[in-house]
Amino acid sequence: MPKRPRPRRGPVDKKSHQASRKPARKLSAPAGAGERSAAVPAPPPPPPGPPAEAVHLFEEAMQALQRHAYRDGAVRFRTLLERFPSERALLDRGRVYLELCERELRRQPAAPNTIEEHLTAATAALNNGDEAGAERLARVVLADDPRHDLALYLLAVIEARRGSADTALSYLERAVEISPEAGAQARFDGDFESLRETETFRRLTANSAPPTQYRRLRRRGER
Repeated sequence: MPKRPRPRRGPVDKKSHQASRKPARKLSAPAGAGERSAAVPAPPPPPPGPPAEAVHLFEEAMQALQRHAYRDGAVRFRTLLERFPSERALLDRGRVYLELCERELRRQPAAPNTIEEHLTAATAALNNGDEAGAERLARVVLADDPRHDLALYLLAVIEARRGSADTALSYLERAVEISPEAGAQARFDGDFESLRETETFRRLTANSAPPTQYRRLRRRGER
């Protein structure tokens, strides 16, 4: 069988042949491009909280409200609203509590005029935990009558609640000197529990008869 002639190859261009054998270059990104694309902007800072002075004023107003000192609480809530009008977080609650204080103030009776009205108001304030108001009313009575035994007795109760044993016993002793029935009242009064073991309290209540008309101003804490 006759052989077929092989085709002749043309001259090889060495430069183009070597170029075709080189691997293709990878295109590199510009320096810093990857870093710029991966960077995430920082979140904005949180909004600042209310000023410390506003928080302190709000806390004082709440403490007055919890003591049922509605007038003092109302004054502090109004001050908060006037001085910090942009603090909505506190003001929204402050307005609610201010309305509560004002509602309670409207329910309270008119200002007392007579000694008996002052003593009744002082007793009510003491029952509600408003020791400062009770003391103020009792001292108004003593300013008019320094030997009023019920006013002295109320001051003894107030000082006993505050933990001022010596002052409480001093007021109680003055009340018993004026009216021995004050000793009988004290013997049944739970506010004097911390004084029962003292020698002075035992002496003041040892020979006291059962309370009668002296208990016309009944208070919480009495047995």
